[in-house]
Order: sequence, then structure tokens, then C-alpha cells
Amino acid sequence: MQSFSNSASGAIVLSMADRIVENRAYLSEIDGKIGDGDHGVNMAKGFGMAADRLKDGNAGLGEAMNTLGDVLMSEIGGSMGPLYGMMFTEFSEVIEGKEQIDPATFSAMLHKGLAGIQEVGSAKVGDKTLLDTFVPALEAFDAATADGKSFGEALDAFSAAAEKGRDSTVDMVAKIGRASRLGERSRGVLDAGATSCAIILTTLAEGAKERLAEPA
Repeated sequence: MQSFSNSASGAIVLSMADRIVENRAYLSEIDGKIGDGDHGVNMAKGFGMAADRLKDGNAGLGEAMNTLGDVLMSEIGGSMGPLYGMMFTEFSEVIEGKEQIDPATFSAMLHKGLAGIQEVGSAKVGDKTLLDTFVPALEAFDAATADGKSFGEALDAFSAAAEKGRDSTVDMVAKIGRASRLGERSRGVLDAGATSCAIILTTLAEGAKERLAEPA
């Protein structure tokens, strides 16, 4: 069964930070249409701070995710810090001490992260939030592995479902947060959280797939 090395994969988090920082203006632009307009700024600040602490490149994926989670929960503003912070902290707990990350471990990591998000927030699928990206991606990954697909194929399904989930938020009415006060006027715009979640998950999948190798 294919797997990738935990200890050699901390740079995936640095790639996430690069992508988030690159999309800072775009995420804030989306958020400004129905929210506070600070999502990109806050996310770039948090991911950038974590990247600075990880720039020596020696951290494993679990350690890097834990560092990112700590920064997001304790040092950035907005509603998304605690949500993403909990997600990454829970991710790290599952893979801590694991030498290799196989499909079962990857799935367990995702499920623990989802549970962490749900513990902090009250949103559900269809509320126009990051869950509209995360949940379909997780379900697609599990379905692909259940069908006997390879780890790489399951990661492709994961990424495709994340992007489809992100795009689905255009037609949704916001049920959570400031945007919910707009009612029908929140329809027709991508959700910023769902968009940043798609960036995070697709970068995670891309990094994992690049590192896949049959264990010796």
C-alpha cells in the first residue's frame, strides 16, 4: 500500500502558506462582498507567521501542522483562526509519531480535523462555509479508497471534490456569521472560508501525492 513519510513532509505546510499568502488579496476581495473583508489578511498573517517558524525545513508534517494550529488559534483574529487552528491541531494529533502516512491514517486525520471544526463551530453542510469544501472532499477520499482506488487516485478525487464543493457555495445563502444577515443577497458569491479551505486541501493533496512511494 502506498504511503508517504511524515518526517519528510513538513514542507507541505510551507506550500500551504505560500498559496494562502499569494491569494491574500483574492480571499479578502471575496470576503468583502458579504463579510468583513479581512479573511485574506488574517489567513496570510497566520500562515506567514507559522512559515517563519518552520523555515528551516526540518519539521515533519505532524510537527508543522501543530505549529500552524497553535499560531492560528492564538495569534490571529477573526472567526476562522480557531476553526482552522483546531483543524490543524487535530490533524497533527492523529499523525504524531507515525513514520508513514497511508490512506487509512490520512482518512483518520481528516475525520479528526472535521470533528475539531464541528466542536468549535455550529455550521453544517449547506450553510455556505468551509464545511461545504471539507466534507465533500473527505467523503470523496473515503469513497475512492473503499472502491479500491490507489492513494494517488483517492487524493485526486479529494482535490476535485474540494474544488467542486467550493464552487457550490456560489449558489448558497449564508446561514452562519455576518454574511447570514444578508439573506438572499449572500447568494451569487463564493464563500471565502470555503475558498481558503479548497486552497489548503488541494495543496495538501498535491504535496502528499508528490511524496507517495511504496514503503521499503
